Amino acid sequence: MSTDVLVLNRKFYAVDITNWRRALTLLYTDHAQVVDEEYRTYSFDDWRDLSHLLKTHPAGFVNTPHFKIAIPDVIALKFYDRLPLKEVKFTRRNIYEHYGYRCCYCGKKLPTQELNLDHVVPRSRGGGTDWTNIVTSCIPCNLKKGDMSPKEAGMKLIIAPSKPKWRGPASLVLQSHFKIRSSWQRFIDNIYWNAELEGS
Repeated sequence: MSTDVLVLNRKFYAVDITNWRRALTLLYTDHAQVVDEEYRTYSFDDWRDLSHLLKTHPAGFVNTPHFKIAIPDVIALKFYDRLPLKEVKFTRRNIYEHYGYRCCYCGKKLPTQELNLDHVVPRSRGGGTDWTNIVTSCIPCNLKKGDMSPKEAGMKLIIAPSKPKWRGPASLVLQSHFKIRSSWQRFIDNIYWNAELEGS
């Protein structure tokens, strides 16, 4: 079983995704409560009792010798109200997502097979392979630039290299191994709509 569970802080902001074992442990030790789609909360005992009345549950059940309990979709931590600082992983998929599948030189939006990753400062000149030096580039622009700087190639970056900011599991659109379930969406949207905007 590989069911993932959305974790909220006590203010109901999405802060993480965990596995069902960890979620049930937090619930059992009274560090978390189950949250349903109507924002009602349930303790371990309440959730176990409710589980006995359910014939089906989207995430399934865990059966023990003495009871069955539904795997929750969403839990809320009882004693944690902050938003954790995390980093978006530096992966090819996340780079494509971050730049919106666009060439950072000509701005065209393209499928992944027509995009490359480009070192703005070439590796041969000490350019790093990180968020501050990697951009997406279409194949023609990539070939034109070659092993030169954009200035030497007579090219200009219309989308500058940047590091994406983690915005809680709203940033999980950049974490391709997670599938965002419909029951999570309202909690993920909550952080998007209520996060303080930064000045330019």
